[in-house]
Amino acid sequence: MNAPAKLTIKDFETDQEVRWCPGCGDYAILKAVQKLMPELDVPKENFVFISGIGCSSRFPYYMETFGFHTIHGRAPAIASGVKLANPELDVWVITGDGDGLSIGGNHMMHVLRRNVDLQILLFNNEIYGLTKGQYSPTSKVGTRSPSTPDGSVDLPLSPCQFALGSGARFVARSIDTEMKHLTEMLTRAHDHRGASFVEIYQNCPVYNDGVFEAVKNKKNAPETRLVLEHGNPMRFGQNNDKGLMLDPRTLKLSVVTLGEDGVEEEDLLVHDETNKVIAQMLADLRGPDFPTPFGVLYNAPAPAYVADVYEQRIAVREKKGRADLNALLRSGQTWTVE
Repeated sequence: MNAPAKLTIKDFETDQEVRWCPGCGDYAILKAVQKLMPELDVPKENFVFISGIGCSSRFPYYMETFGFHTIHGRAPAIASGVKLANPELDVWVITGDGDGLSIGGNHMMHVLRRNVDLQILLFNNEIYGLTKGQYSPTSKVGTRSPSTPDGSVDLPLSPCQFALGSGARFVARSIDTEMKHLTEMLTRAHDHRGASFVEIYQNCPVYNDGVFEAVKNKKNAPETRLVLEHGNPMRFGQNNDKGLMLDPRTLKLSVVTLGEDGVEEEDLLVHDETNKVIAQMLADLRGPDFPTPFGVLYNAPAPAYVADVYEQRIAVREKKGRADLNALLRSGQTWTVE
């Protein structure tokens, strides 16, 4: 028997017209995912992409795989059912900051705490794009929109903090146009057993253009981005001469410069993906006082929900035997209608 032909990016491109606004970051994310699929060594028929409602949720139409465009905020719930029904499937959830953290916040929280084996990609553009630019749960204070014409007074939600607080065991962050880094984060997420959560900074050129310019601009990036590497000191800066240091007395992070005030590299905080406390600190960092962390913030695998459910079912069957639905329906209190 001949070996199956090697899949290529073309095998994951549909004949559907990709209909996002020109310049939308979704194009770059779509291309990154399509390029990654052939490298994952997964049968094409096992891929499933499930989305909710929003610009990001067009994604299943553009992937030549199985997919399901569900209702607003319910993608995690539908995806959980798909994975439980057939654990062999490779299930990806595509959502946005509005879809996943507003009406879908409750579903997102529970799919993360249950540790269902899904890859969850949250496109964060800090705005509602599909419904014409209302502020979202992640919009910055002062955001002017049709629903906040005088500026939002809401404190924004951090997707990574939300994921960590919900019990997620894998939390990462990347940028739509950083193909190499994004592909690495997607691969790491796929390799993780259990729920993996990846926040992707995604530009909306129509309703929130340039909201992430401070970290996306190549000239600014060395000063505004902190690229995390497990086991390495947290360094950044145009000359790679800045870093983060943890004060053991106050347990607060500060930005320091190597060579100043006797600071040396061994004084810098070393990134440990398995340390949840450090991950929570990193998820809370904001510019302009701190660089924005990108990479895997937290990675501490734990037993996955689907495997536990099937193990429990096997144990119950061995103990009680196979269930008899007919007997179950006629057990307990029953009524006969004549």
